[in-house]
Amino acid sequence: MTQPTLPTGFEDLSLCLDWNLPTADQRQRKRQASNAAELRAFYDRMLPRLPDALAEVDRFPLGALPESHHPLYNLALSLAEVAPHIELYSGSPGVPYAFEEARFVAVHGGQETWRGLRPMAA
Repeated sequence: MTQPTLPTGFEDLSLCLDWNLPTADQRQRKRQASNAAELRAFYDRMLPRLPDALAEVDRFPLGALPESHHPLYNLALSLAEVAPHIELYSGSPGVPYAFEEARFVAVHGGQETWRGLRPMAA
């Protein structure tokens, strides 16, 4: 398997490629397994690049994103997973004083997000 790469101009995010996770379930598990310092490091590196990353992936319709852009899209989605934990929960990887996350299962959590929603298998 080849190492994923980022589109030209986003090489500075290569240190974040461990957050290149195609499904919501994977992103949630990564966030839950990370500590506050790891969440903060990803957040601090990715947040300033988010406007450019979104503009780059927005050049393509959902479902037609070229493979070369999957990692960048996944990093943006991982930031969406991490941001509330930095901005609202003081870096806690869990949701403090709330529900037990394991009780909630995302219906489409195992699907590659870049593809858009597909009908569930029977």
